[in-house]
Amino acid sequence: MAFRLDDTDRKILTELQADASRSLDEIARAVGSSKTPVWNRIKKMRDAGIIRQQTVLLDAEALGFEATFFVLIRTSEHEAEWQRKFLATLRARPEVQEAHRLAGDIDYILKVRVKNARAYDQFYQALISEVRIYNVTALLSMEEIKSTLALPL
Repeated sequence: MAFRLDDTDRKILTELQADASRSLDEIARAVGSSKTPVWNRIKKMRDAGIIRQQTVLLDAEALGFEATFFVLIRTSEHEAEWQRKFLATLRARPEVQEAHRLAGDIDYILKVRVKNARAYDQFYQALISEVRIYNVTALLSMEEIKSTLALPL
């Protein structure tokens, strides 16, 4: 049976998405409830897999990661062994923040965060040395206009 969210669950999730470091008392107050019921709801949503993890968002630029590249990949390889190796390579590279398999002319898109263009070239050289790729196009993001992990609840 699927977990069904009610309005209070959605309010709790909205509060957690905004700032999960706040105390249970603060979250409970914000959603019009008390601490114990909010804790129980959070626990149920964790157990159901709706809340996967709590983490900290770091400022990439403040830490020197000033370049974001979107990397478009086309491959002529579609065998299971190639795909396994490619996915393992992506998962092992900390520069890859996101990777998506696409429908259409492009097979994969990666979001790669690095310190600069030279660091991207090192990433690129390592990637193509580990797996055969038909075509790679890298697009440098000039400005991040919007970035959020919050879901529109």
